[in-house]
Amino acid sequence: MTRPAPPSHRLIRSPRKAAAVIRSGGVIAYPTEAVFGLGCNPRDPVAVARLLAIKRRDPAKGLILIAADPEQLTPYLRSLDEAADARARAAWPGPVTWLWPARPGTPRWLTGEHDTLAVRVTDHPLAAELCRHAGPVVSTSANLAGEEPVRTAAAAVAGLGRLLDGVLAGPVGGRDRPSEIRDVLTGEVIRG
Repeated sequence: MTRPAPPSHRLIRSPRKAAAVIRSGGVIAYPTEAVFGLGCNPRDPVAVARLLAIKRRDPAKGLILIAADPEQLTPYLRSLDEAADARARAAWPGPVTWLWPARPGTPRWLTGEHDTLAVRVTDHPLAAELCRHAGPVVSTSANLAGEEPVRTAAAAVAGLGRLLDGVLAGPVGGRDRPSEIRDVLTGEVIRG
């Protein structure tokens, strides 16, 4: 289940190449708005299970999906009334993750014990480019559960590199904290 570390001189320099790793079932680290994320193909149960094992994350918690545009998330999400849909789209692209009612058939390895799925249309240029080539990507912070998230490619390699299939090199965005999480139906802030 583990693979050799990508040597630091072999960091992935292109979102297109990182997307190819994801499409082939790999798990990578990549920069987001505030921290490095761990990502994989959300439709690949083996890759998701591996990501959860690497992070030591409880599968019941569910995961976040990021996308380059809202249409990439449509297969996973129920349709909403105009007001709720407009609320979400007004915050995207940007650092707001919405808890959105999941469409029937959305895999439990994504939703965990919830009937919602956490989704974000990212405004981070490298993460968005990654999603344009790979489709929606699982996004959880690149650290062991309970530890501080990392903010550099070097820290991602040092902390988890031996377990990953690659690290997309690049800077994180200018945010100090991970994305805000809100309920799309009520607008309530779950994590500020």
